[in-house]
Amino acid sequence: MSAFIALLSAAVAAAPVPYQPSFDPAALKDDVAGKPAELLVLGTTHLSGLPDSFQASALEPLLTRLEKWQPQIITIEALSGPECEMLLRYKPLYGSAHDDYCWDPAPAKASTGLDVPAAAAEAERLLGAWPKNPTAVERRHLAAVLLAAGDQASALVQWLRLPATERRAADGLDDMLVARLNKLATFRNENFLIGSALAARLGLERVYAADDHTADATTVSLDADPGYAAAMQRIWNNPKVTERAAKDEALLARLDGEGVLALFRYYNSPAAMRMAFDSDFGAALADATPQNYGRRYTGWWEVRNLRMVANIRAAIATQPGARALAIVGMSHKGYFEAYLNPMHDIRLVDAEAILQ
Repeated sequence: MSAFIALLSAAVAAAPVPYQPSFDPAALKDDVAGKPAELLVLGTTHLSGLPDSFQASALEPLLTRLEKWQPQIITIEALSGPECEMLLRYKPLYGSAHDDYCWDPAPAKASTGLDVPAAAAEAERLLGAWPKNPTAVERRHLAAVLLAAGDQASALVQWLRLPATERRAADGLDDMLVARLNKLATFRNENFLIGSALAARLGLERVYAADDHTADATTVSLDADPGYAAAMQRIWNNPKVTERAAKDEALLARLDGEGVLALFRYYNSPAAMRMAFDSDFGAALADATPQNYGRRYTGWWEVRNLRMVANIRAAIATQPGARALAIVGMSHKGYFEAYLNPMHDIRLVDAEAILQ
């Protein structure tokens, strides 16, 4: 027995100590010249998946609390026009991402004469010299340019900031584009009903698209692999998924203002963040197959979150010290906070406190 213990002790002693980097950006936050940026990550359900009983008016208690917090930057889970152009141009590398997540700005190009690159550059130029009190003509023109740039949510901000009597076809907006903007104003999507609506209330001129699907290149080779689809279905058939679905069902039973607020409070809780991992990415990591399907899926997820976080950091970098609100699907929230917390010039804000 003593010999066995000696061997075991030797094996433990020989085990390599995991490397821990000495450089920790999160510990280097004290020496910032001026006020650090504040960031609130709002995890959300995708409103398009809610039952028919949901009405946009039920978002009012949520919007009231977010408006009181006064963010100066709002990012949303949407693809930018330039990224959509790249996904289309390099479609063999990125699979169906363009078709699945991008709006075709061809009607806006026909109305303005601007393709996406030209419109994106023109929108930045206009916003960079934007007057303090723009006219209705200027807002309509900017809305048309933003649509041509593939930035529907920011175009809607301009549309909502117009007086109702000025929401008409003119200055680059034809009847088709006006119909599109009116549809977006009621479209069951958090980018518009929360992001654009809140930006307009706050007097902001735009929102920032922060989604990224270039990460899809990491798994596009698996799209036609039936083994991958079968593995993911097996991975998602676990007790935590059942538990998560039961919790969602209970929350979705009440979708008035207080019910929707309760839904958002839960989705922004530590328990919900852990449940998202345990039911999905954690289960995938632990699933053993020769092809490493689960690990490849989780790798895709991490790459996507890292690139989305970089887009958020880029938006905040343009306004040091600003308050920023990142609206994103709740499964992203834990990753967003973990990846953004080490940033020197960012202080995270507790969403649960804001939603009280």
